[in-house]
Amino acid sequence: MYRLLRPLLFLLPPETAHYFSLKSLNILHKLKLMPLFFKQVPNIPYEIMGLKFPNPIGLAAGLDKNGEYIDALASLGFGFIEIGTVTPRPQQGNPRPRLFRLPKTQALINRMGFNNQGVEQLLLNIQKSKFKGILGINIGKNFDTPLEKAVEDYSICLKKVYPYASYVVVNISSPNTPGLRELQHKNQLDILLKHLKQVQQQLATQHQKYVPLVIKIAPDLTPENVAEIAHKLLDYKIDGVIATNTTLSRLGVEKYIDEIGGLSGVPLLKKSTEIVQQLSTILQDKIPIIANGGIKNVNDVQTKIQAGASLVQIYTGIIYQGPKLIQKIVTELKSTS
Repeated sequence: MYRLLRPLLFLLPPETAHYFSLKSLNILHKLKLMPLFFKQVPNIPYEIMGLKFPNPIGLAAGLDKNGEYIDALASLGFGFIEIGTVTPRPQQGNPRPRLFRLPKTQALINRMGFNNQGVEQLLLNIQKSKFKGILGINIGKNFDTPLEKAVEDYSICLKKVYPYASYVVVNISSPNTPGLRELQHKNQLDILLKHLKQVQQQLATQHQKYVPLVIKIAPDLTPENVAEIAHKLLDYKIDGVIATNTTLSRLGVEKYIDEIGGLSGVPLLKKSTEIVQQLSTILQDKIPIIANGGIKNVNDVQTKIQAGASLVQIYTGIIYQGPKLIQKIVTELKSTS
């Protein structure tokens, strides 16, 4: 059915199609019609970061920034759902158009700019949800918060989402917030990780539960950058790492070199997998890696796992392959396990 609907959806502006699709899924879910379209996904249990995942295929952050569609998305069979990126205060993000399809290469370019309704609204949406599975919450800083005060924004979000999250992701790798990626380097990273680890420990005592802290990094890092980050993750006992966010590279899509924003989808597969391999060599299974970037089928999932990933996340693949992609991948993984 999605193959029939996709050409019609692609006639709409990408952001309009995005919200239309989510609202349509939500209606099907509320009418309890999802089982008519989506079969139950088999279990492939994974235990990572002290959490029990029903399968290793997760939804990447960005699809449901405000946590408005958690229940509907969970019914597609994801092993875990990640919402956000959320900031302390609401912000509109960058001007439209800010999302672009590249159908020939099954890719997207986005310069959304952390558009979201703010952390307080996200929490209200979570409280309305009936989802009992693994929920990751991805946090960021407001665009107008100076870099030297970024740690304050992350602390605010971490404290607010902690009681509701299965794990929390610190997004320091979006290319669409000026200066944000500088937090991945040297002293800035030291300050951020040290402070957030202290906050995490305080919250664990306060709430009598330990919520893992995960860092999301960029694909546009040198091997030296990756090594530096990996050693700092070990030093500060960070619980997990997501590799990777979107890329500023236009390799393979050179005609879009003047289109500002982060590139996701198939052209990101090789670059993001190389980062997974580099991390895996240094981390040696001491910190789990969640792979994200370019996954469109079960072979891509297996490639990520062979490179050293424990879990994977999908976003752009769903846009091009349709929401049955999760069921297809998990079923094929089960048959080969």
